[in-house]
Amino acid sequence: MEGDASQAVQSAITALDLWVLAGYFAIVVAIGVWVSRRTESGEDLFLAGRTLTWGIVGFSLFASNISSTTLIGLTGAAYTTGIATSAYEWMAGIPLILLAFIFAPLFFRARITTIPEWLERRFDRRARLYFSAVTILLTVIVDTAGGLYAGGVVVQTFFPDVPIWQTCVGIGLFAGIYTASGGLKAVVYTDVLQAVVLIFGSALMTYFLFSDLGFSWSDVQAAIPEEDHLSLIQPRSDDVLPWPGLFLGVPILGFWYWVTNQYIVQRVLGARDLREAQRGAILGGFLKILPMFIMVLPGAMALAVMPDLPNADMVFPTITTTILPAGLTGLVLAGLVAAIMSSVDSTLNSSSTLISHDFLDAGNKIPTEQRNIGRVTTLVLMVVAILWAPFIDDMGGLWDYLQQAFSILVPPIVAIFMLGALWKKGTGDAAFLTLALGHAICLGVFIATQLGHWPLHYTTNVGLMTLVSCAIFFLVSRVGQPRSDEELADVVWSPDMAFDALSDDAPLWKNVKLWAVLLAVAMVAILVGFW
Repeated sequence: MEGDASQAVQSAITALDLWVLAGYFAIVVAIGVWVSRRTESGEDLFLAGRTLTWGIVGFSLFASNISSTTLIGLTGAAYTTGIATSAYEWMAGIPLILLAFIFAPLFFRARITTIPEWLERRFDRRARLYFSAVTILLTVIVDTAGGLYAGGVVVQTFFPDVPIWQTCVGIGLFAGIYTASGGLKAVVYTDVLQAVVLIFGSALMTYFLFSDLGFSWSDVQAAIPEEDHLSLIQPRSDDVLPWPGLFLGVPILGFWYWVTNQYIVQRVLGARDLREAQRGAILGGFLKILPMFIMVLPGAMALAVMPDLPNADMVFPTITTTILPAGLTGLVLAGLVAAIMSSVDSTLNSSSTLISHDFLDAGNKIPTEQRNIGRVTTLVLMVVAILWAPFIDDMGGLWDYLQQAFSILVPPIVAIFMLGALWKKGTGDAAFLTLALGHAICLGVFIATQLGHWPLHYTTNVGLMTLVSCAIFFLVSRVGQPRSDEELADVVWSPDMAFDALSDDAPLWKNVKLWAVLLAVAMVAILVGFW
């Protein structure tokens, strides 16, 4: 039956759809060529010359986060297990508010190029190199290669005769070359295009699907057999996202992703000034609410329209090819390819930035040398990711464990960033020992969980292990010698960093504090509305 579904999806793709897809690729190439001719220095390549405005920052944050696995996974999860996992999307506003008002001011005051660079300014070089190495490894092996592999799987869903390895090579070369040529500016400009295509295509899909249900939410609810399918709050025994994990784990995992992850924060660092960065972060938070309504709920609606699909991975392709008319299917396919490209180009550019600045000291080179180092490292990383991606197919369940590995890595990182930013007495020894001991303890808990000796869900473990990591940081700091207030003036947060720059006569619609409050209200409304 699954083979029949795949064949039906493939046969529904018309020549017009393929032309739309080809047109999208042509536009991306044109953007890459145009930007590459204007990329002259390392700062152009790594931070887009620090010229980005808030709209570009916000749309780029959204696009670089939405991957092909997000589109396929969100609709599939809503179809099979319910909408609870959408919390990873709409709750992104919490860490993005923290980024806007706490960490963006710190990063701009320190004028850093990489996130690990702030760790060195706050603590010492050990913390910087440790965190940078972990980030590079995860980004290339898990994010970039995983994105290529997921793209191959998705493309094979629509075109079963195309081998996964060929798709990995094609996407990797395409994204790698324009990223190496144009750097972050090429990435963010294509991200804006990709975000628009993603939002427009998904919104059309939602509209046509909802129209098949007579635009009746009560009909959707009546067609879904499980009562808790449309509820965000799941019991503690739930295997997907129990309620303790929703409140303890999701915000902490989100903090790591949105505040400390180079490939996300890099576009914030490339903003023209702090106010543009803050507005961009809040815009990103609002855009992250959209997937709840244009990607998650369509998956739930599909259960009413097409209740007998054999595989959750077929939900999105089937909706796309059976609900949408010709041409619009190609547009949504372009959105799918956009999601793949956006994740791959962002991870390549950020990993290149980390290697160039944290290990090759590109910051002390002349501008053209910085640019050349960045381009070479991007191409090398591209080759590594392309070579590694096809092997994921042979790893089976191990790949799922790698995704859960974030529960090992995240807690100590969150602890040293939060306490380091807000508490002056934290020491360099405390940061390094928190990373080393915290990761060792988290690894032990992870192994115990896999062996069935630890009963808590991994999202709950994230919250618990973060508390343990904070305790380690606090205790070690108490017996150490903190840096002087003068040394910490630009790297420990104070309210004037975030709010003094906003006390101007800007019109109400530009008041980032007001928009942050509205974003928080929107998240609470979603939680209450789908309780």
